[in-house]
Amino acid sequence: MKAVLLEKFGGPENLRAAQVPDPVPGPGEILVRVRACALNHLDIWVRAGIPAYKIALPHILGCDIAGEAAGGNLKAAGLAPGQRVVLAPGRSCLRCEFCDSGHENRCPRYGIIGANGGPGGYAELIAAPARAVFPAPQSLSDVEVAAFPLTFLTAWHMLATQARLRAGQTVLVLGVGSGVGVAAIQIAALCGARVLAASTSRKKLAAARALGVQEEIHSPPEDIHRKVTALTDGRGVDVVFEHIGPAVFSKAIRCLKPGGILVTCGATTGPTVELDLRYVFSRELRIQGSRMGSLAEFRQALELVSAGKLKPVVDSVFPLEKAAAAQEHLASGKQFGKVVLTP
Repeated sequence: MKAVLLEKFGGPENLRAAQVPDPVPGPGEILVRVRACALNHLDIWVRAGIPAYKIALPHILGCDIAGEAAGGNLKAAGLAPGQRVVLAPGRSCLRCEFCDSGHENRCPRYGIIGANGGPGGYAELIAAPARAVFPAPQSLSDVEVAAFPLTFLTAWHMLATQARLRAGQTVLVLGVGSGVGVAAIQIAALCGARVLAASTSRKKLAAARALGVQEEIHSPPEDIHRKVTALTDGRGVDVVFEHIGPAVFSKAIRCLKPGGILVTCGATTGPTVELDLRYVFSRELRIQGSRMGSLAEFRQALELVSAGKLKPVVDSVFPLEKAAAAQEHLASGKQFGKVVLTP
């Protein structure tokens, strides 16, 4: 099959198109013909050699996959040959206390396809556990289907599960042009929350308004904390949706009302932040980490996407052999929504 291999850690020039043997599905696995694979910043971090993901090279990146059921015990999985499918990106041991309690994302062995969970979707074929293969929404194209798994699962876990966002609350979404930001806006609006959004780009803010944003913060030049204070009559927001890190973290904390919660899933601008603990305990603030989500939550997000209540947003599509260019576009921060590869 055709695939794009990461041959050594470093820049995008280390991605190379090649012919490799077709994967052979093992017991309990399904062979999927990849029709589309969306990119994530995770792909860039793995390519760069981030220590958290220990993988052997060469390696195939990519965790957001849409395609067709092509082999393995399809009947046992309730699938038909050629049926359109989507893959849940997470992998867990299914035997530990966390997996037993439905918190697979807390499993000590938890991994993600294309990172520390086996070969990914920068290829024409992939073998995946049958439990991770689901019928795809028929109303969406393969490219649109690939644009939802990781980001909508992550945002759903952050807002619906961790923050317990509810109607009448106010949420501040940071980084609205990203895949997870696009998902967060829609999920917050679906929950009935008032949605505030911040971005450095007026163009992205305009696009975000169409997804459910009610108040825009163009920062810079606007100061996030001052604008949030003005928009909330000095109260602050109930929830901050954060995945950027030190570039905005200290201001994001100050945007919270007493008893508010900041939920975070990433560190795009770095891993270390400054934090005044006096501000946290005096206002009884909560800082909640969030890591992907469970299979049950993936099913919930999939049902909402299938029903048209949540909609993936595609920024651009690249052919598989242009994976390096696609990653460079993602790294530039110019996209609104997902960047997708097609074999």
